[in-house]
Amino acid sequence: MDISALVAQSYTASKAATAPEADGGGNAFRAAADSFAATLQTSENTAMQAMTSGADPHALVEALAQTELAVQTAVTVRDRVVEAYQEILRMPV
Repeated sequence: MDISALVAQSYTASKAATAPEADGGGNAFRAAADSFAATLQTSENTAMQAMTSGADPHALVEALAQTELAVQTAVTVRDRVVEAYQEILRMPV
């Protein structure tokens, strides 16, 4: 068997394993971003209701706590991504 045919066959066999998923493969990140945006929107709506119509102060505090937790989580994820990127840059070539 010719070596180039063997390489072509191996490449063809491994191409399906390394191909990106049809849906983009970023469903987890997309869902997290959508959840983050929804949390911020809900908190903003609750804050506007509290300022304009005097809504329940307990609901306002709860919404602000949820927003704070969501922002802290997003910052932690961002820090981990930046740290991983910097680690990749430090790898010898």
